[in-house]
Amino acid sequence: MSARSTPGAARPGSVRTAFVSGERLAGWAERFGAAHGGFRLSDDDDGVRLVAADGTSALLQAPWPPDGRPGRGTDPLERLASVASQPRTAGMLLVRRGGFAVAVTREGAVLASKTGSRYVQSRSAAGGQSQQRFARRRANQADDLVEKVAAHAAVIFGGHSVEYLAPGGDRTLAWLVMDQPALRLYSSVPRLDFLDVPDPNGAVMRKAAADVCAVRIQVADAPD
Repeated sequence: MSARSTPGAARPGSVRTAFVSGERLAGWAERFGAAHGGFRLSDDDDGVRLVAADGTSALLQAPWPPDGRPGRGTDPLERLASVASQPRTAGMLLVRRGGFAVAVTREGAVLASKTGSRYVQSRSAAGGQSQQRFARRRANQADDLVEKVAAHAAVIFGGHSVEYLAPGGDRTLAWLVMDQPALRLYSSVPRLDFLDVPDPNGAVMRKAAADVCAVRIQVADAPD
């Protein structure tokens, strides 16, 4: 797996997110320090935080919730990289109005998957009865999409030991899918941080599969 982005210049005060694999985390931190005059490191409940000499900060978070499988290493960065490198299996569920992708992923690889398109119309500016008919049609399209995605996910997930659910795309649609009777067996499975992805397709799915098991890094540039 490769880093999803590298430290670099951005608008002062902005916040951006990167996904970096465990094996590349040490290199990312080294480049971050070189770009910002070094950093001090703290380990707290939110994750591992790097505070640079120029005021830039980076919050590094493990892909998995704490569950008794700590990483190995002499400092928080090494332990975080170790945790991210642990092989774990996630059921990924990405859905937007324009389509969906469900997959089982492990170590950044897609083990089984299904993608498809199911267009749900955008909101209409029309009024009166026309708007009401449009709203009903749109609701029916969304219901059909939700049921279809849940059914596909149940089949794809069923052949694997899924440790986590990784939702992404449209939050409302994703929550509706996960609440479907077809996925009742996975109602108690821990859910990972939500993935912000565009309309799912094969390429989006493969990138998300790598991001699921990578360290999530939120870089906040120094204020003015």
